[in-house]
Amino acid sequence: MPRKSDTRAAQGAGSIRQRPDGRWEGRYTAGRDPGTGRQVQKSVYGATQKEVLKQLQQIQANRERGVFLEPSKMTVAQWLDVWTAEYLGGIKPNTKYDYERVLENYIKPALGAAKLQKLNPHNVQQCYNDMQRIKGLSPKTIKNTHGVFHSALKQAQRLGYIQRNPADNIALPRVERPDVQPMPDDVLPAFLEAIQGHEFEAVFFVTVFTEMRKGEVLVLTWNNVDFERGTVCIRQQLLKKRGENAFMLASPKNDKPRTISPSPSVMAVLRGERVRQKRNQLQAGAAWSNPDNLVFTNPLGRHLIPNTVYRKFKRVAAALGVADLRFHDLRHTYAVNALHGGDDVKTVQGNLGHHTAAFTLDTYGHVTEQMKQDSAARMERIIEDAKKRSKSG
Repeated sequence: MPRKSDTRAAQGAGSIRQRPDGRWEGRYTAGRDPGTGRQVQKSVYGATQKEVLKQLQQIQANRERGVFLEPSKMTVAQWLDVWTAEYLGGIKPNTKYDYERVLENYIKPALGAAKLQKLNPHNVQQCYNDMQRIKGLSPKTIKNTHGVFHSALKQAQRLGYIQRNPADNIALPRVERPDVQPMPDDVLPAFLEAIQGHEFEAVFFVTVFTEMRKGEVLVLTWNNVDFERGTVCIRQQLLKKRGENAFMLASPKNDKPRTISPSPSVMAVLRGERVRQKRNQLQAGAAWSNPDNLVFTNPLGRHLIPNTVYRKFKRVAAALGVADLRFHDLRHTYAVNALHGGDDVKTVQGNLGHHTAAFTLDTYGHVTEQMKQDSAARMERIIEDAKKRSKSG
């Protein structure tokens, strides 16, 4: 049975008590009424005492940094500025940049001037509808925008600035996932022939027969290649900084290193690349520089330039009559071939670094449909064989 009251000081930020309905309430002084001079008390709410205490401490910290705004006066734009400045410290720089651009381009122009506490679901729904009807934006863009805005409003709700999240229960346009476009089966042999002797032959070969992304294969290091065990550990990727002409190292896409077991042919190519690199090092002498111990480098040991690798790949693709093929489609080619070859979905999911096998199935659904047909054909052969043996018996 919940206690009727349990008032406690929250390190100078206010007081906390448990309400009869079981929720916890934190009270803090928001300022003084200009007419009466009396203190104005406000409340934040949470499911636990610890949650409310954290909210009160955050309010106090925001006051000390000069970023606290009285919720009743705060506009949507002001809250979004606070949220991006104070509550996105744990995400990757590129992700933070994307969030800020989404809010600046789509939310602030439509809803920024509205009072945060007066924002309602109809306002949000109309904003999304206008993004599609008037601006012609894609359902995926609208869905991504909603994800960012909903998170910002959810934090405001946690702090007690709003009682409900007006972005809940919004109708979003359906996002149609485009089919992946792997390299056509009849092109793969020609591709392997075309890259023989190419300066990036090893990069292209390793990529098309593993699941590594371009940013992962270009920063693969020798200390993550285990020739004895026949494994490769993917621990980092190279990303272009949003809004800048510069690159940075980051953790893999889902923040988890993964270990793969490439085919013997891939490991043989990596061995050959190591021999080639040692030969280049001898020829370069003092000019050699590979401080990061990268697998793929130029003749002087420097890292490869991603845009150059991409352009050279596109030239090969165009010459083969598949100009629309993207470098990332080499990863899709690996996945499709692995599934067609009989690898179970869980194994392919792990190699690709997907969160769930369901996502892998959704992405490569057209492949699994073919696998179902192949399975049915195999079962039919088993049935026919059983019938023949039954008659002969």
